[in-house]
Amino acid sequence: MEKFDYRDALKNIPHKPGVYQYWDTDNELIYIGKAKDLRNRVGSYFNKDTQINAKTRVLVSKIRKITFTIVDTEVDAWLLENAMIKKHQPRYNVMLKDDKTYPWIIIKNENFPRIFWTRRIIKDGSKYLGPYASVSMMHTILGLIKETYPLRTCSLALTRENIDKGKFKVCLEYQLGNCKGPCQNYQSEEDYDRGIAEITDVLNGKIGNVVRNLKRDLDEAVADLNFELAHRLKRKAELLENYQSKSTVVNSSITDVDVFSIASEEKYAFVNYLKVMNGTIIQTQTIELKKRLDESDQELLEIAIGEFRTRYNSTSKEIIVPFDIDLEDTRIKFTVPKLGEKKKLLDLSQKNVQFFKKEKIDQYEKLNPEIRTERLLTQMMKDLRMNQLPRHIECFDNSNFQGKYPVSAIVVFKDGKPSKKDYRFFNVKTVEGPNDFATMEEAVFRRYRRTLDEDTGLPQLIIIDGGKGQLSSALKSLRLLGIEKQVTVIGIAKRLEELYYPGDQYPMYLDKKSETLKIIQQLRDEAHRFGITAHRKKRDKGTLATELELIPGIGKTTAEKLLKYFKSVKKIREANETELQEVVNLKQAKAIAAYFNPAVSEQKAGGFLP
Repeated sequence: MEKFDYRDALKNIPHKPGVYQYWDTDNELIYIGKAKDLRNRVGSYFNKDTQINAKTRVLVSKIRKITFTIVDTEVDAWLLENAMIKKHQPRYNVMLKDDKTYPWIIIKNENFPRIFWTRRIIKDGSKYLGPYASVSMMHTILGLIKETYPLRTCSLALTRENIDKGKFKVCLEYQLGNCKGPCQNYQSEEDYDRGIAEITDVLNGKIGNVVRNLKRDLDEAVADLNFELAHRLKRKAELLENYQSKSTVVNSSITDVDVFSIASEEKYAFVNYLKVMNGTIIQTQTIELKKRLDESDQELLEIAIGEFRTRYNSTSKEIIVPFDIDLEDTRIKFTVPKLGEKKKLLDLSQKNVQFFKKEKIDQYEKLNPEIRTERLLTQMMKDLRMNQLPRHIECFDNSNFQGKYPVSAIVVFKDGKPSKKDYRFFNVKTVEGPNDFATMEEAVFRRYRRTLDEDTGLPQLIIIDGGKGQLSSALKSLRLLGIEKQVTVIGIAKRLEELYYPGDQYPMYLDKKSETLKIIQQLRDEAHRFGITAHRKKRDKGTLATELELIPGIGKTTAEKLLKYFKSVKKIREANETELQEVVNLKQAKAIAAYFNPAVSEQKAGGFLP
């Protein structure tokens, strides 16, 4: 394949804001980007930088031609980039996942305009307000308009000529009071248009202006003793004020702002948009973006802002965002609020985007459980500062009873799920008395010495149930085996769920609702359960063996052999001498039979039985 000489291409690229396009060997557009300095930005792709991710390196390897478009400002580049991505949809650009056609409210371009909703935009001079991501919100607004403003719903051609010729007659809508009958000149076009102007203000969130004008007209009607008109105006003002009180979320002094927030995952990001006019949210929508080149949250948010402002024809001069945006333009002010009403709006947007994200991820995970596994493992890797996914996790826990019957248990999780066939427990051999640290040291050493001998593969994460002491003991064994740098090891203390790392003086605390912490707790609890079960079996076996040792001629070793063969004291009690001799000699068998069945033994001795 012919090698691309990017140096020659860079010579022709200026230090100006603009949009650049990358083309492959088939002359196909594969990527579009924006820059405030085209040459510096394009050149950065070809630097031999280890920080460039693998996906970007693949993109760079395919570039065979670079073209560019110069614009006046960085914001112009931002808007042009968005338009070009939507048009060409290059392979390596972020994909906007939005397969819905949202409805708009249309004010029809005609005499005595009708108002209704539509999903089709026709360039005929009509006004389109929206789109409305919430259909229920749109219908609520249309219901308010219908109740407050009598408008025509017919499709008659209400030209002045047709009306003057008397071509039309009023319909049932007029009789019901839903229309004032402009078709028969019962309502002037001036009066009708005044209502349309007020409706436009309502749709743009300027309800306060409309209410103030209505109250002024109301006072005039009362002064003129026109009480019927005054009643209608009062009713209209009350309806609008009631709607305003329900829809206003912050102080009405916030007149015209756009609000954006983002929540991202490894492969997807979600961006919420709120359009706020006079303290009222008049438009809201959340979209999903599919990452292509491991884009940062800032890059993704910039793409979404351009998309939303184009889609909603927004000209707001202030944009509220969760972090600084690297765009400079005197026409737009980016605000990162810390307190007050604007912070309330940002918090509301973030609640919306988090809810949308959770809902979408839940849908994906139901369809494909492997997506959930990958997400959880990726989150664990980030939270625990690991450099690889913890697909194989092992957790150790110790159990003993007043220093007796010590057991160390190990549970194994693979791909986030218990692998019970791999559970093991160790009967402690080298430790005398209640020494939890030494027990942990022995168990870890025996476990991974065998793992290395059998070459069965080390886990990516080892969890030690305990604090600094237990963690240090485990680490000592890993050092002896020379594998302490090949795995991540953490200790979890029960009291406050602190996580300890080797060499760290202070513990790390995860959010109590963190999925990473929940998985660690599940591992710890499972290790504890399994360890207690193994410990009880050993303790019970030890207690039974002690009882058998009370029989003359039966020592500890023989008692354990009997229990191993017969499985329980009950079966030993029920066994006859012949069966007992499968394990012990005749003399011991007679002693066991005599111990458990003394009456039978006495009868044999007295001659009552043959």
